Amino acid sequence: MTDTTNKEIFIDGVDTRELYGVNDVYIEQIKTLHPKLKIIARGSTLKVLGSKGDIEDFERKMKGLIAYYNRYGHISKEVIAQSFARGISREEQPVTDLSDVIVYGNNGNIIRARTVNQQKLVELYRSNDLIFATGPAGSGKTYTAIALAVRALRDKQVKRVILTRPAVEAGEKLGFLPGDLKDKLDPYLQPLYDALNDMIPPAKLQKFMEDGTVQIAPLAYMRGRTLDNAFVILDEAQNTTLSQIKMFLTRMGRNAKFVVTGDVTQIDLPHRSDSGLTRAMRVVDGIKGIGFVEFDKRDIVRHDLVKHIVEAFDRNDATRSATRDNATEIKDNQDNNK
Repeated sequence: MTDTTNKEIFIDGVDTRELYGVNDVYIEQIKTLHPKLKIIARGSTLKVLGSKGDIEDFERKMKGLIAYYNRYGHISKEVIAQSFARGISREEQPVTDLSDVIVYGNNGNIIRARTVNQQKLVELYRSNDLIFATGPAGSGKTYTAIALAVRALRDKQVKRVILTRPAVEAGEKLGFLPGDLKDKLDPYLQPLYDALNDMIPPAKLQKFMEDGTVQIAPLAYMRGRTLDNAFVILDEAQNTTLSQIKMFLTRMGRNAKFVVTGDVTQIDLPHRSDSGLTRAMRVVDGIKGIGFVEFDKRDIVRHDLVKHIVEAFDRNDATRSATRDNATEIKDNQDNNK
């Protein structure tokens, strides 16, 4: 018979409201993942009752979860499930300094890699001149890339930052918007402006925009250019054709860093098969100096509901795909029986 014991685990340096979740949803999840233990949360103390081995295993995983929060600044149900299934891996453990800070933004805002794959993007940047970052909305692909670009500009590693997107409407028609071409395109490029406004003081950003140090433009404006001494980000790359993404990639000049971001589940082209992002990634796979990072639902740092929305649409897409496959198989069988 295994002897039971109890232990109090003190939660230091962490806001327990974040750790336990709204209405204690995270602590309740943690309890279900350790059913052999009785866990009572009282303020910054966890009282745990059970076998010595189970308590030690729980404490180790709990420390890993807290360390993850201290490094990345967020916790989710996916992170908890991962932590208590196998523990946080070595590469996900925190560092004791500020080495994961990418850049200091406006009003003292510290911009750092907040998730495992955001950190991977930062690490790939050190050894690759071209990086493909794909994954769901809200996972911080573009924001992290822009932070790296601002840092490179501040450190004088590059002379300019260029942000571009293919001018493909997500259900709206740009032609019906008022104003000239810039007026029509600015709302479409607004997410890029928003990220820059977090990181560069407004007056300085305005000056950079005026003298061309920072450029935001549709992808079509890249044709014919050679981009030297620049950090260039192609956002929403799932909406490029293969020829467009080839055109973009061949703009790379001397001392240039390119980051391509996209979400293959949000293709706005008339035909999804026209998207060149995944095809381009397959073509260049294996070339030295090109890195790949795939973000997932764990990286979503927007409202917690965004994770559930992404999951719901993924399930819907999977169901529709299975239905189409079944219909095709039935038709093929009928044709063969004729």
